Amino acid sequence: MDIQELYENYFLTVYKYILSLAQDVHIAEEVTQETFFKALKQAKSFRGECKLSVWLCQIAKNCYLDDLRKKKYVKSMDESEQPAAMEDFGTVYIEKETAMRIHQKLHKLKEPYKEVFSLRVFGELSFQEIGEIFEKSENWARVTYHRARMKIKEELEFEDNM
Repeated sequence: MDIQELYENYFLTVYKYILSLAQDVHIAEEVTQETFFKALKQAKSFRGECKLSVWLCQIAKNCYLDDLRKKKYVKSMDESEQPAAMEDFGTVYIEKETAMRIHQKLHKLKEPYKEVFSLRVFGELSFQEIGEIFEKSENWARVTYHRARMKIKEELEFEDNM
């Protein structure tokens, strides 16, 4: 398989995976490009012990972590994301507050719950793709996602009842 074919067949999988981790399209694009560059350089190291998509996602995750270390990246909100009208502020604030609470609960989850939830929700990967990344079954991915979701829901309900 040449690099063009590899890129065409696996770009979307790698991109969605990194997007789920980074939650930033620009970073996801950069890291995905870097992933395929490194995969080309390391092609001889692929021994076929796992699926090609799993190997690429492992490279992608390492590229992403390297990128974070280099940049010590901190997200900041663009001015373009600011609410345009004051009447929208209440709605936007409530949505952002809810999203922030969910992200806080997600951040506290242990692995693999955190990563599986992120891949499913933010990366929009199928349970089959998530299972492949973890070298587990599709059913394992479904159960892990469900448990992560339930843990987040329980934490939010507990917080609301305090």
